[in-house]
Amino acid sequence: MAWTVLVISGVFEAVWATALGRSEGFSRLWPSVVFFVALTLSMAGLAYAMRTLPTGTSYAVWVGIGASITVAYAMLTGSEPFGWLRLALLVGLVGCIVGLKAV
Repeated sequence: MAWTVLVISGVFEAVWATALGRSEGFSRLWPSVVFFVALTLSMAGLAYAMRTLPTGTSYAVWVGIGASITVAYAMLTGSEPFGWLRLALLVGLVGCIVGLKAV
């Protein structure tokens, strides 16, 4: 259960990171609201997962999921340039996250 919550929390990290960028310094209401809600859910889920999972592993998986989804979404929407090397590095990052779960 902790791993499932941790993965969902990582997804919410990507949501709040994207919303933070779109809030334009908290000057736009709805992206700011999405940011605060997603941040709360993400941190609560991380805290829950850390009750049973090691801190270092939990944090690394949480950040890795959030970062990889955030970058992938930005490339898909054109906010960041797509590159094959960038894609390969993201695949490597996801592979490392899976590896942390496996060991």
